[in-house]
Amino acid sequence: MSKLQHILIAACALFAFDASADTPPGPAHAMGVNAGATAQLDAVIAGDWRSEKNRARDQYRHPKQTLAFFGVKPTDTLIEIYPGGGWYTEILAPLLRDKGRYIGAIVKPDSAEGEEASNKKGIRAKLAADPAHYDKATIIEFTPKTASLGAPNSVDVVLTFRNVHNMTDEGSAQSVFKAMYDVLKPGGTLGVEDHRAKAGTTLEQNKEKGYLPEDAVIKLATDAGFKLVGKSEINANPKDTKDYPKGVWTLPPTLTLKDQDRDKYLAIGESDRMTLKFVKPAK
Repeated sequence: MSKLQHILIAACALFAFDASADTPPGPAHAMGVNAGATAQLDAVIAGDWRSEKNRARDQYRHPKQTLAFFGVKPTDTLIEIYPGGGWYTEILAPLLRDKGRYIGAIVKPDSAEGEEASNKKGIRAKLAADPAHYDKATIIEFTPKTASLGAPNSVDVVLTFRNVHNMTDEGSAQSVFKAMYDVLKPGGTLGVEDHRAKAGTTLEQNKEKGYLPEDAVIKLATDAGFKLVGKSEINANPKDTKDYPKGVWTLPPTLTLKDQDRDKYLAIGESDRMTLKFVKPAK
């Protein structure tokens, strides 16, 4: 039995009750996430398999609050769109390992070299290096402009973190949002987090800067058939002025300008982000 399983068993024993009417209606309870699931999430976020570099970003990315807002449960079948280096994979794959299913959806490389090929190699190597936590995780490949993410109505949750700006820049956003809608079960959740542009600006004004107007993201989702059911400011950063020479990548963690004004950008922190929850209406 893995160390994670021991932690989760202990957490479940401590919080074996369901979050019933006797439980004060806190945020997690209000979203249908019981105390046992919350304890499991706490245990995973504290897991020593997570890299120190990634754990240091919890102060900016707020994984517990974000996943609670989206209502993620250990029993869910969940797709993460573009897991990248696996920041959220380190949390989601172990959380879903025993009773749910984690699926990372990556771009199908069109050659043996380049960013997509590197991402594929990196995420697969990450999973293979730690079977105690990632052995049941699955990676699927898809082509964004003609996207398909699996059997229709087959997953509970789809999440995408800081990726919609890539979709809009490459012209695949409508295709990917339709695919996310199709693969979700009726009543399923789509969670979107992305860099938020200045209010009143357009997609064109923010092109190649990494920021997106919140209303443009909402329109992409609702045009695909989703219903917006909630917004959270948990990933907001009012210090982010959104007017940097290299776009959002001027800020940490990328710090594209390297040592130039480094302390200034570190003091700002990571970007101001929208956090949006949508559902696929039940029919």
